[in-house]
This record gives sequence, structure tokens and C-alpha cells, in this order.
Amino acid sequence: MFVKTTLQHFSELFFPRVCVVCGNKLVSQEEFICLNCQLHLPRTNFHNQTDNPMEQLFYGRGRVERATAFFEFQKGSDYQKILHHLKYRGMDKLGEYIGKLFASNLQGSKFVNDLNLILPVPLHPKKERKRGYNQSYHLSLGLSNSLGIPIDNSSLKRIVNTKTQTRKNRYERWRNVEGIFELVNPSELEDKHILLVDDVVTTGATLEACISAIHKKCDAKISLLTLAIA
Repeated sequence: MFVKTTLQHFSELFFPRVCVVCGNKLVSQEEFICLNCQLHLPRTNFHNQTDNPMEQLFYGRGRVERATAFFEFQKGSDYQKILHHLKYRGMDKLGEYIGKLFASNLQGSKFVNDLNLILPVPLHPKKERKRGYNQSYHLSLGLSNSLGIPIDNSSLKRIVNTKTQTRKNRYERWRNVEGIFELVNPSELEDKHILLVDDVVTTGATLEACISAIHKKCDAKISLLTLAIA
């Protein structure tokens, strides 16, 4: 233990651990995000609200039981860096850490009462190989480990490799993801209450496509959770 701690301190002389939000050096008990940035994280607390803005986003777009997002995303804010580091800087463990933080907010709430499975929104295999991981899976892993809800990472597949949704308007986003998901193990989800997990929701087109793919083949309840809402 002494040797491990000494090596860690030596390593941090050359590669200091810094907060992904503000860039300040982390103290020994902090991971990824400093306590000050955690304190000021623009949490939505949607899991404590019925008829919240995220649930309203999906009205008339598929059967959704509940919906929540951890924090509000504003373009240009320092908290945008969390998503950037998670998706483009290879920080898969950041996803697990954020998942655990979110889970600590959800524990004891009605939002997680009767959930049976967590389904991360899948990437196309080509995109996942290029990135090296699926950020939604690692977010799900943090949630699963803390909440004790198993992950199903195989039933929902992304069968079309689409272009990025960035800079597309609402209609273009919907067309870009139409029919790109397929449910391959419908019996595994039948009569279950599923928590569908993604990193960020903007127009809701990707999650809507997932909901459609699931409900085409099985009768399952679906709730939604994202790291951020834009």
C-alpha cells in the first residue's frame, strides 16, 4: 500500500490529476470532478418531478413511463467538458464515476422502484471500435453497480452506422436515426421495465428510435435516463 501510494504521488508530479470541469488539481479524495464543481453542477432533479420537461419532450412519441437527466447542458458552459471528455478523450471511467454520482441521487426515489434492466443505447460496431468503448454502457455500468439493476448490453443492436447528429435540425435528426436499431432478443425484455440510458438528449430522436424498435417486438415498459439534457 505504501509503495502504491508513493508511486501514485510520484506519477502525479508529471501527470497531475485535474478536474475535467475547471482544470484545477484534484485532492486525494476527489475523482474526475472536484467537490466545488460537483456542488455547482446544474442538476435537474427531474427524477423527483412528474410531468417534467424531459417527459414532456416525449409526449406522443412512444410509450414512456418516466424520464430524467442528471444535469442541464448549455453550449459553451464548463460542464460541457464532461461530455467532451467522456465521448472524445477516451475517459470511459468518467462515465462509470458519473453513473455512480447520479445513482446516489436516484437511490430512495420512486424513479428506480420497479426497474428490471438497464439498456445502454448502443453504438454501431464500427463506431465503437473506433472510439474504443460505448460511453452509454460505462454510464450504465456505474448506475448498475450502485443500484443493483442488471445491464442488458446485447438485446438492442444498432444496425445502421449513421452520421453524427451534430448540426442537424429536429427533422434531419429524426430521419437520420429512423430504423437504425433492432431488438434481437425480445423475449428477454417481455413484460420488463427497462431503463434506457444515453449520454445526452437534444431532440430525443435517438431515444425515440430505440423506443420504436423495442415496442415493435415486445410489450415492455420503458423509462429514460440521460447524463445531460440540452
